[in-house]
Amino acid sequence: MALSKLWLIAYRDLGRNRRRSFFSLMAVALGLGLLILLNGYQTGVIEETLQNAIRLQTGHVQIRAASYQEEKLPLKWEDLLDEPESLAAQAAALPEVKSAAPVLWATAILNTREDSVGLRLYGIQPEAGLYDPLRESLVAGSYLAADDRGGILIGQKLARDLNIAVGQDVSLAVVNADGQPDEVIFTVRGIFATGVPAYDENSVLMPLARAQALTRTDNHASAIVIMLHRQSDAPRVAAQLQQPGLTTLTWRELNQVFLQLMETGLGFYYILDAIVMLVVAVVIANTLLMAAFERIREMGILAALGMKSRQIMLIFLLEAAILGIGGIVVGAVLGSAGVAYLATVGIPLGDEIAAAAGGIPIGTTIHGRFAPGLFAWLSLWTLAIILLASLYPAWFAARQEPAEALRAL
Repeated sequence: MALSKLWLIAYRDLGRNRRRSFFSLMAVALGLGLLILLNGYQTGVIEETLQNAIRLQTGHVQIRAASYQEEKLPLKWEDLLDEPESLAAQAAALPEVKSAAPVLWATAILNTREDSVGLRLYGIQPEAGLYDPLRESLVAGSYLAADDRGGILIGQKLARDLNIAVGQDVSLAVVNADGQPDEVIFTVRGIFATGVPAYDENSVLMPLARAQALTRTDNHASAIVIMLHRQSDAPRVAAQLQQPGLTTLTWRELNQVFLQLMETGLGFYYILDAIVMLVVAVVIANTLLMAAFERIREMGILAALGMKSRQIMLIFLLEAAILGIGGIVVGAVLGSAGVAYLATVGIPLGDEIAAAAGGIPIGTTIHGRFAPGLFAWLSLWTLAIILLASLYPAWFAARQEPAEALRAL
């Protein structure tokens, strides 16, 4: 019998119990829709957080002294880059590089009359393109000028927590490169809101030259931070800038802790994906098994008329394929609609929850993201598991002997 005839028989058989077939198809659709929604959200969380880290902290590539340890934020000259301007210019000359600038990091304590808080001091070149996102996120006051000797920028969350306004004087204390404490009064020039509370509450920025003077690091910098036109060029650019005594790190190495944490978390999603697929497969197998019991006599007649066991088996597999493909199409539409909503509106977390992530730069609103390749794999795996689950009902129907099947009813 031609395959087209078997497709027709399978389609007709599903129509005999339309309600059961509809709910089975919807089980596939809702299961796949849920998988697409969850994986779209998970992809958005990872990608958005990673891009926040690259945009605000790490860049795509960094050049550091070989002895520099970021967790200690050292200010000793031997741990810093000497003549960072020439290194930044060398990096900026590469065609893959969008912008490159030196930065000095230090631990500082910001004091007001009522309170004090520890944070990270960033000495930056305000005019560098690297800090365009920061300039655009200014919500009050003015941006820093490169020759500003007494101004700083702080985040909106820090300003709100300490009740600091633009134009207010605050005290900033550091332990300089000589190991001596120093404290200077600065004026808050502007307040920024990057959408990442963990950054906005723990960062204070000032011009690089002023930070070098405050920390007595002379013309030294902690690192050269480099942004690229394409993220995928990071390994090649890092290799080109490698020099004796220096370390070049890509965005992947700079965000290794976060990426490893996400890989661990993905294990939960894999288990969840498998559970949803298995539930869907059980529903389809149950539907086909019920159909097989109901049609034992029919199977006997078909066998008596000469239909081979493999053809009967194929009919049930085609029924599973019709339910699976139909459910996948509907599920893809439902899941994509959910991801589109998450990508547009997102899920608001609020400042406190986002800030509780500590060093992970999670935004106040998490958005979903389309991952067509991942969604296609989920659809294929769902169909494959449905077909595997339908093998038993198909085998059960095909193994019926004509005489026994006809006596069954």
